Amino acid sequence: MITSRRRFVQSLAAASAAVPATRLWADTASSASTPAVTLAGKPITLSAADVKDLRSGLRGQLLQAQDAGYEQARRLWNPMFDRHPALIVRCAGTEDVARAVTFARAHDLLTAVRGGGHSLSGQSACDRGLMIDMSRMKSIDVDAQRRLGRAQGGVLLGELDRKMQSVGLATTLGTATDTGIAGLTLGGGMGRLMRKHGLACDNLESVEMVSAQGRVLRASAKDNPDLFWGVRGGGGNFGVVTSFEYRLHPLEGKVLDGARVYPYAQARSVFAAVAELSERAPDDLMLSVALLNYPPGTERPGRVVGVSTTFLGDPADGERLIEPLKKLGSPLIDQIAAVSYIEAQGAQGEIAPVAVPSATRGAPMYTKTGFLHSSSTEFFDELIRRFEALPEAIDAVALWAQIGGQVARVAPQATAFWNRAAAHDLLIGGSWADRARDEANIKDLRAVWAGVEKYTEGFYVNTEPGADHKRVRATYGDNYARLQQLKNKYDPGNLFRLNANIRPA
Repeated sequence: MITSRRRFVQSLAAASAAVPATRLWADTASSASTPAVTLAGKPITLSAADVKDLRSGLRGQLLQAQDAGYEQARRLWNPMFDRHPALIVRCAGTEDVARAVTFARAHDLLTAVRGGGHSLSGQSACDRGLMIDMSRMKSIDVDAQRRLGRAQGGVLLGELDRKMQSVGLATTLGTATDTGIAGLTLGGGMGRLMRKHGLACDNLESVEMVSAQGRVLRASAKDNPDLFWGVRGGGGNFGVVTSFEYRLHPLEGKVLDGARVYPYAQARSVFAAVAELSERAPDDLMLSVALLNYPPGTERPGRVVGVSTTFLGDPADGERLIEPLKKLGSPLIDQIAAVSYIEAQGAQGEIAPVAVPSATRGAPMYTKTGFLHSSSTEFFDELIRRFEALPEAIDAVALWAQIGGQVARVAPQATAFWNRAAAHDLLIGGSWADRARDEANIKDLRAVWAGVEKYTEGFYVNTEPGADHKRVRATYGDNYARLQQLKNKYDPGNLFRLNANIRPA
């Protein structure tokens, strides 16, 4: 996710060797058979013996609907998706992941993979299938001398940020502190450091993963290089990545970070001023604009427009760079300040594994995203007009955020992440407390998207649920054929389909 993605998306709703060989958790055994579904959605029944066999081979925990802990384990960060897996394997390490994958393949089970559980797109859980849950795989190792960091698939962004910053290092991650690093990195990984150091996937040195055949593989520039190319932006299409090795960068001292908020009537001038400043911004500077609607009953009701910035150099230099924004006049709120990187990332405190922040806590969220190669006057005008037509009860955002810099200097064919040339990312989303309004509010948000979709090309695969095959194919551009070849090689049965899915030929 992008520099201000965390801040403004929050406004919507305000491996295994280190694990002992003993069983880590107790389970409640069941003597009953278990109804489930296949990859194609066909009802099947798993025998009690099959389930018992799976359970007995795990060092982690197998949960079914009747077990304590099941309700918590099945829930995702975005309550738009309320799904009930038949089985949840809470993995203690890579061997458990491999066993779960082998079981799923043997029974042709619909399979979801959960890392941190953020899953804005809702794809890390499924109804009546198998959820492979890595949320308890939390090992982190930082080698400060070699500037390398290794983290398991259940680690959250804030947990890794804190560990790296304890020795003055960082790498590109997202901007929502409770996001899992796994899904974030596999889909590309946009964040505060990307203009200077590239995407999260650009900073990968290697991964350990379990293939659809249940084989444990290492992928790097030397080992399975074709697979290494594919996991850098290709999402979870090729297997379950159980650990990530990142290249780290020095980052000490304060950064300039925060937002300024202006009346909605200034939206057009704010977009124009930030667009002009973005054109000459150095890699250390990242800018974004968000249209925001706070519904009645929240802290700041009404529509406003916000400017968010992060500058990674000397904060005084950053202040001079954003001096042109003063022509916008006095903001309603000014929270731009010199803070630690940990504070900018929101990771200074403890992290809840699954948390839905804000005034509409626990409310569903709906999003649409797209990449922009240019932003015209017509685009800004249409976005402002459509956003203003949203009902006031929707806690809504339209976020236009800068990319470019080092992201654009990597050739589109160098990794699976195709949209290197995009100048900005657009996210439109909303949340609401009244579930009876789901259908109507989604329709209203889609109307905003319908007005601006023609200006976009492709989308960020980590943030949008339910994208059709045509949209996924367009997102991967000229890389799609190569990705499909990889899919044929590593997952020809499309076991890993709950993602921005690359279908086998």
